[in-house]
Amino acid sequence: MEYKIEDLTKEEAAYIGGKINEIVPHEVDADEEEFVLKVENENGEIVGGCIARAYEYRWSRMFLDTLWVDERWRHHGLGSMIIREVERIAREKGCRVVTLGTASYMARPFYEKHGYTVFTTLKKANGYISYSLVKYLDRDTPEYVPSDNSGARFRVSLGSGDDADVIENGIRTYSEAYEPEYESVDFYKKLVDKDGRFIAGVMADVDKGGNGFVSALFVEEPLRRQGLGTYFMQEVEKLAKENGASMVLTNAGDWNVEFFKKNGYLLRGELKDVPKGHDCYELYKNI
Repeated sequence: MEYKIEDLTKEEAAYIGGKINEIVPHEVDADEEEFVLKVENENGEIVGGCIARAYEYRWSRMFLDTLWVDERWRHHGLGSMIIREVERIAREKGCRVVTLGTASYMARPFYEKHGYTVFTTLKKANGYISYSLVKYLDRDTPEYVPSDNSGARFRVSLGSGDDADVIENGIRTYSEAYEPEYESVDFYKKLVDKDGRFIAGVMADVDKGGNGFVSALFVEEPLRRQGLGTYFMQEVEKLAKENGASMVLTNAGDWNVEFFKKNGYLLRGELKDVPKGHDCYELYKNI
């Protein structure tokens, strides 16, 4: 059968997400909810906050995407306030773990004080190291109390999309002093047959001079094990290489990790029993 590669539509991207949800074990529910927390001073100015997502696997995991505190208010307990509120919400939603990412120039020691442990490391071309950390909320962890809690007079509350923009701009400005913001190239493609019917799809992004990341890959069941998934992975790797990337990253569960291993991907981190009864992995491949 002949195939043609075309751009993926938004509707088809949503279709892929739905089909992937059907593939994972039947007890796994891949819903997602994003929320913003903000800290305001006496003048209503945002001086800290975070963006987090409770997602995948019956709310078993909370991902702390971004945490930022204004430079003027660091080391005053604001970050600890935000962390505690994230964990409170996570427990309320039934999450078993909170995961997050940080870098060697950022706040790894701060998170470790709060009971987070490193489960992946990745050395970047610029010499910095990125880390993924996890905290299991059902384990006894001593609560960290900052020596300076003067920021406690401020309050943490739910924020809006506009507040998220302030938080993202704050962390972006801070990070730019250490590494540039990469220009991203997306690879949202599908294979169709001679009649234009959808066969397979992939969603991936490549940071020029950084890394590539595959967020979703799907092949219709009748056509699996014919090399179509491998073909798409190779196309992503080719695009990554052309844009100066030296590595492609992805995530997998114990129900599909063997496919990536067969395609040369190596484990760089593992979350045990997340979701309950299953394991999840972070993988990489040097290209």
